[in-house]
Amino acid sequence: MKKPLILIVLILLIDQILKVWIKTTFSYGEEVNLIGDWCRLHFIENKGMAFGMAFGGDAGKIILTTLRIVASVIIFIYMRRLVAKGAKKIVIYSFAFIFCGAIGNVIDSIFYGVLFSESTIFSTAVFLPESGGYAPLFLGKVVDMFYFPLIDTVLPEWIPIWGGNHFSFFNAIFNVADASITTGVTLLIIYFLFCKKETEQEETPTVKTENTDQI
Repeated sequence: MKKPLILIVLILLIDQILKVWIKTTFSYGEEVNLIGDWCRLHFIENKGMAFGMAFGGDAGKIILTTLRIVASVIIFIYMRRLVAKGAKKIVIYSFAFIFCGAIGNVIDSIFYGVLFSESTIFSTAVFLPESGGYAPLFLGKVVDMFYFPLIDTVLPEWIPIWGGNHFSFFNAIFNVADASITTGVTLLIIYFLFCKKETEQEETPTVKTENTDQI
């Protein structure tokens, strides 16, 4: 259990350090190119789920955060059982990625509204402002910053219906926690598609049969 816990702590530290830096350094909507135009830091916040999806106002936000906490506890307990049973490392680390991703966004939702002032297009947020934070506990917004518009263009006029319209591919803006959840789910899919059958075959005992000639 030691190595998965180290992984969880490292990812959470990277996630939170980057979010606090973005929150206190960037004004809302500010953008910096990292590699050309397709790899950017672009600061936004969202009230809902991963990749900016939303869910039912303040009440929905509280319900969603509570469900995340319950799910995180269940995932952690299940991960400990997997370790105790000696499960495959790919499965254990899959749940470790999913767990720390869920916790990373839960921290934003619970505490960021209390710890920071509002981010605006004109100013950066202040940590522990004298006037208080921008929202009560459980109503904080999740900080997102990674933006990879791999294709960002205007479609040729000769394309029917959509010709001349702006088109972008992968315009979701996400954070380290989102990426961690995606990594965990991807590893689980890889395991069930390619590794599980091989594991079952290895664990299935082979039965030797002897043919005897009857006289």
